Amino acid sequence: MEWTIQQVAASAGVSSRTLRHYDDIGLLPPSRVGTNGYRYYDVTAVARLQRVLLLRDLGLSLPVIADVLDRQQDEKTALRDHIELLEAEREHLGQRITAVRRTLDAQRSGTDPSLEMMLDGFNDRYKDEVVARWGERAFQDSNAWWHGKSLQEQRAWKRDTDELIAAWIAAWNDGVSPGSDRAHAVAARHVEWLRQIPGTPVAEGDRERSVELVRCLGRMYVENPSFSATYGGTDCAAFVRDSLDEYARLSM
Repeated sequence: MEWTIQQVAASAGVSSRTLRHYDDIGLLPPSRVGTNGYRYYDVTAVARLQRVLLLRDLGLSLPVIADVLDRQQDEKTALRDHIELLEAEREHLGQRITAVRRTLDAQRSGTDPSLEMMLDGFNDRYKDEVVARWGERAFQDSNAWWHGKSLQEQRAWKRDTDELIAAWIAAWNDGVSPGSDRAHAVAARHVEWLRQIPGTPVAEGDRERSVELVRCLGRMYVENPSFSATYGGTDCAAFVRDSLDEYARLSM
C-alpha cells in the first residue's frame, strides 16, 4: 500500500510543502519517487511520519527528532516508547494514543492499516465546523462513538462508507438525475448512514435539524475541496448535493 504526498498531507493535517521539507532535510524521505517526479509513501514511511508528528507536538526540534528516530531503529519498540510518553498526557493526547496503538496492533498482526487509521487523532479536521454548526455535544458524542470502536469495527465502517461513495460515483457516471429513483435510493442510504452516528440530529430523530444537516452536508461536499475530492470532483459532489436536497425536500 502507498499514498501520494497530497493524500498523506491531507490526512496528517500538514502541507505538501512540509513533507517536501522533511524529505529535503532527510527526516522523512518518501518510499519512492515516480517517473513523473511525484513522491509516494508506504506504510513504513507513514509510520515514521506518525512518530515525527508525535515528537514535534511534544516540543522537540526537527534536528532532535531526526536524532531520536535514527537511534530508534526498532520501529515497534519506538512506537511503544511513544505510547508511554503519550500516556503521561492522556487527557490531552488520548485520541492520538489510540492511533499509535492501532498502528502497532496492525503491524503485529501482519496487516496494513489504512492511512486514516494511522494518522487518526493527529488532525481533527472537522471538529471546529461540527461544534460551530451542531454544538460541542454532537462532536463529543460522535467522537466517543468512533474511538470506542475496535480496529475491525472501524475498518468495517470505512468499508461501508467507501461503498456508499462508490454508489454515488457510479450513479453520477451513469448520468442519472438528482430526482431519479436511483438517486433517491442512494440518498436514503446516505441518510441511514448518518442515522448510525450518535450526536447527529438524524440519530436523535430531530426532523427539522436533520433536514438542515443533510442540506448542509451536501453544500460542504461541493464547497470543501477535501469532500469534493472524495467524490472525484465538484461535478459529482454537486450531483450528491442536489440529490440529497431532493431527498430532504420529498422524504424527510
